[in-house]
Amino acid sequence: MNRFTHQMRSYRQQLVSVMGNEFRAIFTDEGAMLILVFALLIYATVYSLAYGAQVLRNVPIGVVDESRTPTSRSLTDSFNAGPNTYVAYDPTNMEEAKELFFQRKIYGIVYIPSDYEEKLLGGSQANVAIYVDASYFLMYRQVFQEIVTSISATGAMVEFQRLIAKGANIPQAQATSQPVIYQSHNLFNPYLGYGSFVMPAIIMVIIQQTLLIGIGMIGGTWREYGLYRKLRPEGRRQMSTLPIVLGRSLVYGLIYAVTSTYILGLHYKLFHYPDNGTTGAVVVFMAAYLAACIAMGLALSTLFRRRENSLLLLLWTSIPILMLSGVSFPREGIPDWLYNFGQLFPSSHGVAGLIRIRSMGATLGEVLPEVKMLIILAVIYGGLALIGTHLVIGREMKEHGNLHE
Repeated sequence: MNRFTHQMRSYRQQLVSVMGNEFRAIFTDEGAMLILVFALLIYATVYSLAYGAQVLRNVPIGVVDESRTPTSRSLTDSFNAGPNTYVAYDPTNMEEAKELFFQRKIYGIVYIPSDYEEKLLGGSQANVAIYVDASYFLMYRQVFQEIVTSISATGAMVEFQRLIAKGANIPQAQATSQPVIYQSHNLFNPYLGYGSFVMPAIIMVIIQQTLLIGIGMIGGTWREYGLYRKLRPEGRRQMSTLPIVLGRSLVYGLIYAVTSTYILGLHYKLFHYPDNGTTGAVVVFMAAYLAACIAMGLALSTLFRRRENSLLLLLWTSIPILMLSGVSFPREGIPDWLYNFGQLFPSSHGVAGLIRIRSMGATLGEVLPEVKMLIILAVIYGGLALIGTHLVIGREMKEHGNLHE
């Protein structure tokens, strides 16, 4: 029992020593503090402000009206009726419209031929050509949907008036001109806001990347200046790696518990992001996610000999990791081997789980597969962190011993 008590006391001494050193290393290092404390707040705020409009509105288009009749002018006016587009230019011909298009002054062209009214009123099918910039999908979607909706509504109205002129009553004319009426309900993102769609994923990736880079910077500093060996308790020749890994994990967990609480609480409310799901589900899920990210960061940090190595290695991975999470590109379209590789990162499971909880209102039981995978990753990376820390300490103690010889 005395031996066990002595061991626990030694563990506690190391744990307190490690946590104290880690806090000092973070809050006396401007670079580490910027990455670990402020980067999440800064990036989340900047991105949220950039996506604050949520929905793309008032996209400029041009209309080449060669018909120049009341019906063609009515169609042109309909493009201004919706919130997504407005007719910014009335070019006289397609060459002028192309010039405006390539100058990026308009993002869509509607060509109304000279026989538009003649065919429309004569009972023939009238053709209207649409040219939309597809190099930017958000722009393309807004312009195409608005123009097609306007043209469809105009066609239905012309058919309705034609039936009324032939003697049909109003209900019959409505049923014939619009045989199917649909109701659209946008689930989980009612306003189709881009910020509400992408920001939960970006926040989770930022949490992971700042943890990996920040922990790597501190780990590189410890290796560069031989600080691991200084954690040895007085009177002991050997060091235990478990208190070191656990102590460092607790420090980063405490810091990110505070920043994550702000981001997923007040920040979500300030920018009106979906706030579904229970608080308990969010807390448990984020605890598993932070544990996996911290364990991965500690494991990787043992590979860095200098603090700058983490920036050089990890900074460029943010965009690929966001893509592998299945947000910017559907997972069904990602090759299996690349998708499986993405499962090695906590963000792939964290993004899927948080979106289901906060956006879709899922319970903890419904995201249990993601929680299990995060726990598995935390255990695996935690084991690698223990092994890596043990090897680093052994190498450092050996080098220190050789220096004294």
